[in-house]
Amino acid sequence: MKTVCPDLEWKGDQVPVSKRFDDPYYSLENGFGETQHVFLKANTLPERFVDGFSIGELGFGTGLNFLATLLEWRRSGQVGQLQFTSFEAYPLTKVDLARALAPFEDLAPLSSGLIDGWSDLLETGQMIWPDVVLNLKVGDARKTLPEWENKVDCWYLDGFSPAKNPELWGAELLCAVFEHTKNGGSAATYTAAGFVRRNLEAAGFRVQRIKGYGRKRHMSLAYKEAQDAE
Repeated sequence: MKTVCPDLEWKGDQVPVSKRFDDPYYSLENGFGETQHVFLKANTLPERFVDGFSIGELGFGTGLNFLATLLEWRRSGQVGQLQFTSFEAYPLTKVDLARALAPFEDLAPLSSGLIDGWSDLLETGQMIWPDVVLNLKVGDARKTLPEWENKVDCWYLDGFSPAKNPELWGAELLCAVFEHTKNGGSAATYTAAGFVRRNLEAAGFRVQRIKGYGRKRHMSLAYKEAQDAE
């Protein structure tokens, strides 16, 4: 599979910044803390974990969200297997992936496995460990998500800033997110941009604006009500 890798620059020699979107891949303040607050805590994880729990993600980026989730899965003592599917248009090179994850020492044992298997993941689209299946859908999510046949328990909506990457927050794509969410499922994102919340609501979600991470005052949390038709 031919992939298009992003053109990066680095803040403080550690944080990757997309030149295409002029936006960092994670919080300059504390990327790991941001992931824990925005995606784990907001989606009520690890409390909702069960065998076969499934997560969808828009924007794999550095894999930080995936690794933080896997760490929480293992710490929770949950038995069985986690299902994690991420949609990414511009996957990092193996070298850039390793550099981006190097600052996160708590994740090092997990990061090494992801880095070692990165080339195979890009080629096959799947990495299987005893307690997790990682699926990576490379390409424009506006095409790859509607073609996907599965539904998930929760979503991490982690594209670049809506002001700089509006394509990943458009009405049609967020409708596809809703259609690929199980009844009672949720979707969390760091942004509280008005048009994103309106598009989530138009798709069918019930949307709340809640406390954001760090200096961000607000973020968004969306629910698909249990009685909504599959």
